[in-house]
Amino acid sequence: MSDPGLVFVVDDDASVREAITSLLTSVGLAVEVFPSARAFLDHPRPDMPSCAVLDVRLPGLSGLDLHRELGHTGAPLPVIFVTGHGDVPMSVQAMKAGAVEFLTKPFRDQELLDAVHEALQRDRTARRERADLERLRQREQSLTPREREVMHLVVTGLLNKQIAADLGTSEITVKVHRAQVMQKMSAASLAELVRFATRLGG
Repeated sequence: MSDPGLVFVVDDDASVREAITSLLTSVGLAVEVFPSARAFLDHPRPDMPSCAVLDVRLPGLSGLDLHRELGHTGAPLPVIFVTGHGDVPMSVQAMKAGAVEFLTKPFRDQELLDAVHEALQRDRTARRERADLERLRQREQSLTPREREVMHLVVTGLLNKQIAADLGTSEITVKVHRAQVMQKMSAASLAELVRFATRLGG
């Protein structure tokens, strides 16, 4: 695969960092390691599919706290928790917060590899969806204010003559605007335009 992805490992135990790094690099993954949540947050993240393997108990900011902070960013990072002190409530809390997996040390190598591959796949999908949404927003930006009004009324199910009455214009003018909206939004059908409008939040 041309883009294997990047894994951030945040653990205050150097031997654990080394063991996880050795495992992940053995299957062709790029790895960056950090001894604390703060060190990780202070480090710029490259723009590529990635995920984080976090120890739950870290000096200062805990793994769960770090996960929460990442969730507040516009591009949250998929997280796998590993811990030597795992307990059920902590695991439930982590999974409810959207963690991909919660592994208790010692875990099997394959368990971690499976979780990392799933996390990277989730990030690739999320990145594609964010890029698609950005393209849609750019298309919407290309609409004139009147075309935007027409789009809004079209996707609510109004007919051209109803839209014309609403806007105080002629049906022919509405047809022209509607055709422009379909072209600028790259919508092949009304159903697709409705889907786009829904993704754009209305």
